[in-house]
Amino acid sequence: MRTATLGPAQRAESLASMAERELDILVVGAGVVGAGTALDAVTRGLSVGLVEARDWASGTSSRSSKLIHGGLRYLEMLDFALVREALKERGLLLERLAPHLVKPVAFLYPLQHKGWERLYAGSGVALYDAMSMARGHGRGLPTHRHLSHRHALRVAPALRKDALVGALQYYDAQMDDARFVATLVRTATAYGAKTANRARVTGFLREGERVVGARVQDVEAGGEYEIRAKQVVNATGVWTDDTQAMVGERGQFHVRASKGIHLVVPKDRIHSSTGLILRTEKSVLFVIPWGRHWIIGTTDTDWDLDKAHPAASSADIDYLLEHVNSVLAVPLTRDDVQGVYAGLRPLLAGESDATSKLSREHTVAHPVPGLVVVAGGKYTTYRVMAKDAVDEAVHGLDTRVAECVTEDVPLLGAEGYRALWNARARIAARTGLHVVRVEHLLNRYGALAEEVLDLIASDATLGEPLQTADDYLRAEVVYAASHEGARHLDDVLTRRTRISIETFDRGVRSAREAAELMAPVLGWDKDQIEREVEHYEKRVEAERESQRQPDDLTADAARLGAPDIAPL
Repeated sequence: MRTATLGPAQRAESLASMAERELDILVVGAGVVGAGTALDAVTRGLSVGLVEARDWASGTSSRSSKLIHGGLRYLEMLDFALVREALKERGLLLERLAPHLVKPVAFLYPLQHKGWERLYAGSGVALYDAMSMARGHGRGLPTHRHLSHRHALRVAPALRKDALVGALQYYDAQMDDARFVATLVRTATAYGAKTANRARVTGFLREGERVVGARVQDVEAGGEYEIRAKQVVNATGVWTDDTQAMVGERGQFHVRASKGIHLVVPKDRIHSSTGLILRTEKSVLFVIPWGRHWIIGTTDTDWDLDKAHPAASSADIDYLLEHVNSVLAVPLTRDDVQGVYAGLRPLLAGESDATSKLSREHTVAHPVPGLVVVAGGKYTTYRVMAKDAVDEAVHGLDTRVAECVTEDVPLLGAEGYRALWNARARIAARTGLHVVRVEHLLNRYGALAEEVLDLIASDATLGEPLQTADDYLRAEVVYAASHEGARHLDDVLTRRTRISIETFDRGVRSAREAAELMAPVLGWDKDQIEREVEHYEKRVEAERESQRQPDDLTADAARLGAPDIAPL
């Protein structure tokens, strides 16, 4: 089984190795597009480096709606090419590339008008299914179905009886976005890429007009590296313009940030066996199944404040509650909200001022020799964006380079996943874990779950759940630090697990136990454990305070009350 370990030693070795000899391609930014670009390039036989200023997926790619979808509403905009491309990618991920991480999810679309709306919406969903099947990648999902008023209420009893006259049910897919990116990075590393998080680009190396590499600061250990590369790919999402400014080039396009917020509520607050998709006056609202929770989102508003920590205001939360409550028989209140998170979409600036109208398509440019920029797009089509970025970079290399092969490169954990899933009862009997725990591990790590089970075999206490977040085993915290590149408590509670949004205390009561589990792996002493816990508590309080503020300006100011990361 192919694997890779992203521990402290690997990170140090990667940074030193990147500075030692010239790379073919250096990728800046480890969101889903940057990680995908590194995997695409390394599987073409190129020498590749990937650096990320903070943590894998710490920006947009951990704060999405967590959907892999074709974009049903883009059909209404007649953007058939975008939908067709996304449906193909959805199928590849479900069936071949990441079946352990990407799962089918059902959505109910309530109809509010008799006759014409069923015909109109039904035609769109039928076309959606047909386009998926036509690409040969739709077999993994059931086709849509029409439901009567009575049937719809049986499927989703939470809906008000007068909120619909009938419904359509269709299928898309979902994943844990941050876990997906961490797996992408590990896959690229397994094929030979050098990868380092907490490694910030502070400037580009130039020879005349040409970009020949980057200066990279080690945020953790200090020191600066000069990493030379024949081509540099800027995949920094909403930071694209800031990164471009380092070379004194505005670039050929402009990226705007659109804020989307999501609420997380316990599963028992909404009685339904299916997700929901609702129309709003501006866009659509999703109610998405998420383990023992629901995710409700999203908003779509312009954002020009702090990009690292976009803040959800009280007005944002009220907006989502108001819209979801318009169809619920038992309304949600603020007390039902377990978690809140805000993310920024990188949109290519167009002629429209409304961010909901800006393009979700992507673009690739070569603004100066040696530097490629990729921006825009949507999570589902990350692989296509990565392919286009590497294709553009290859033009600047002096050698013949193989074509993209990532359509046939499963992510780590995919190979053997289905066989282990079939054997889950036997694994449970062998390990002493409940079969539900084994299923949880398989759906988070795929075949790499065996590595987590090895930790438990060597220390039985790691097979116990965290005391105040019992969806997760203690071994998963250790594994995050030893194998998945987690450097701080925040990385584990916010991205390697989702404890920060899945518990009413936002992970505060789990902080000390998790920090003590990470400490031996990362060499922390008692003082560092205290600093990590204190930082996390300040972060949570700053987020809570921001969510009490009336607007973006005051929410942003409140969120900036906590430092970025715990000092070492």
